[in-house]
Amino acid sequence: MATYVIGDLQGCLPQLIQLLEQINYHPEQDNLWFAGDLINRGPASLETLRFIKSLGNNATVVLGNHDLHLLAVAHGHGQLKRKDTLAEILTASDRDDLIHWLRQQPLCHYDSQLNAVMTHAGIPPCWDLDKTLALAKEVEDTLKSDSANDFFAAMYGNTPDTWQDNLTGTDRLRTITNYLTRMRFCDSASKLDLKSKEGVGTASEGYAPWFNYPTQVPEHCHIVFGHWAAIEGITQQARIHALDTGCVWGGSLTALRLEDRQRFSTPCTINRKNS
Repeated sequence: MATYVIGDLQGCLPQLIQLLEQINYHPEQDNLWFAGDLINRGPASLETLRFIKSLGNNATVVLGNHDLHLLAVAHGHGQLKRKDTLAEILTASDRDDLIHWLRQQPLCHYDSQLNAVMTHAGIPPCWDLDKTLALAKEVEDTLKSDSANDFFAAMYGNTPDTWQDNLTGTDRLRTITNYLTRMRFCDSASKLDLKSKEGVGTASEGYAPWFNYPTQVPEHCHIVFGHWAAIEGITQQARIHALDTGCVWGGSLTALRLEDRQRFSTPCTINRKNS
């Protein structure tokens, strides 16, 4: 039995099937974790979402920014962008079931036996593990509630850009969401720079990749995340594992076996330029 964490799919279902064949995935024995951004920009967003949902308890999912974007648009907030590939989901016969299922997924997953925690974008230096789980649950509970529509209406935005415990309302939920699904660069006080999206060496003055700062997550715990294709799966940190290797941009799809930290990758033939 093994647990594999798989980076951003973004609608690349054929590559996922190839990767599952490569790792010799057995549904009766193995578990799959998905680090968010299941859909969007790739050619098979609808079928990818259906496939992950069909895995049932074999799949553990955390939501990414593209997944939340779909939910917001489905609830009448936000607009489809030119490169989005979400229309097929929004017009599908099983749209309501898929949207409902997606709303039930968490923003953070922790397994004490595997000593691993997963979010889409990472964990900011100012949060420890317990705080991360508690704050993620605030957003998760909102997504499942009657207040979800109000959240989606206020979800987009880059402010507040620094965590404060006294944040309230939609500002609080937006900030939690931005840390867990959009973060790349921050400063030593965990102030976010949400505009810079390229590689490690492109940080604005005073900012660095979030994983370059000391983490408050316990030493025994590994952090797995996706979201940042430009760093090509490299953090230079022994227990912080980046798994978005840019499949949708013509890179590869990567899985990490948690039990021994071995990586597996399958190349992608999609030829797109990141934006």
